Amino acid sequence: MTFTTPLQKDAIKIMLLGSGELGKEVAIEAQRLGVEIIAVDKYKNAPAHLVANRSYAIDMQDEAAVLEVIEKEQPTYILPEVEAISISALFEAEKRGFHVIPNAEAVNKTMNRKNIRVFAADTLGLKTSGFEFVTTLKGLKDAGDRMGFPCVIKPVMSSSGHGQSIAKSADDIEKSWEIAKEARGDASELIVEEFVTFDYEITLLTVRNETGTTFCEPIGHIQKGGDFILSWQPIPMSNATLQKAKNIAKTVTDGLGGRGIFGVEFFVKDEEVYFSELSPRPHDTGMVTLITQSQSQFALHVRAVLGLPLDYTTYGAGACGAYKAKNESHNPTLEVPDSAFTKDSFVRVFGKPETHVGRRMAVSLVLDEVECAKERALEIATSISDS
Repeated sequence: MTFTTPLQKDAIKIMLLGSGELGKEVAIEAQRLGVEIIAVDKYKNAPAHLVANRSYAIDMQDEAAVLEVIEKEQPTYILPEVEAISISALFEAEKRGFHVIPNAEAVNKTMNRKNIRVFAADTLGLKTSGFEFVTTLKGLKDAGDRMGFPCVIKPVMSSSGHGQSIAKSADDIEKSWEIAKEARGDASELIVEEFVTFDYEITLLTVRNETGTTFCEPIGHIQKGGDFILSWQPIPMSNATLQKAKNIAKTVTDGLGGRGIFGVEFFVKDEEVYFSELSPRPHDTGMVTLITQSQSQFALHVRAVLGLPLDYTTYGAGACGAYKAKNESHNPTLEVPDSAFTKDSFVRVFGKPETHVGRRMAVSLVLDEVECAKERALEIATSISDS
């Protein structure tokens, strides 16, 4: 492959539609290969804006606005990095000859929980938890009665746990209905899921392009309010169970097609593997690969997009702890202790221009045996503060 200097007339140009902390790491990896980066988000000074060649702040759900910036910049590849985005703009961009990663239909299926769950369960016949879709409070109450309690209630389109809740009894339904309105995306329809009493849940990063399909070591994670607070790699699991997860991940990603990395989530109960969700882009729990792999999930994503080989080396086990803001602030300051930086640990600060209580602002990363790494990653994350 021929590599060029950014801003050359024939430079490869990647447009990020969504410029948070995941997009920032993608931008850094792409620029290391001479790729020009155009970062787009709904607000100014988003993390990827800080490292891009050019940046834009637009209404990401406005089809005309998205198409205008695409036509202006003429990107080689378009990488959607958020759920709240105009899908119609992506389909239209493909009609105009632009290359959407992995492809517009895959984004359409995966950015919406209804589409991907129906595709996985009905089209591909994959094992999932029970589910129903509702659009009214009465429908939610009826679905809860049929599904049984506890049950999980999520907007069909959101991210980072926004709008998600667990109804432990019928008395919680109205509260869950209100919580769903906090979705970062579309809260007009909700998915009501059977609560699976799983042993653990994993993310299996699955990378594919014309050179083949590669899997990273499985990642375990703990969530709070639908958003991860700790992830580690690898999570111990039997070879037979892992192979089941790989087979399902390959089936669903082959069905979606295209290039790139997919964060495929599963519940595991005994030796049974349940498909949960899928993101057609780097996954927040996969930030642990910044310290555990020679090629992080972000580097692998860029390689997949560019059609490069997907080989990498695993350095060892590790963990990633999320730091979430405790205050509301413009131009915030994060205090990170020197002890966070050792030969086997460091911190990545995202550079977000504002803090909101509960907003993820940084992660701690530790390379060590799994249990030690988990403990240390949480210890470092807890030691950070914001003002």
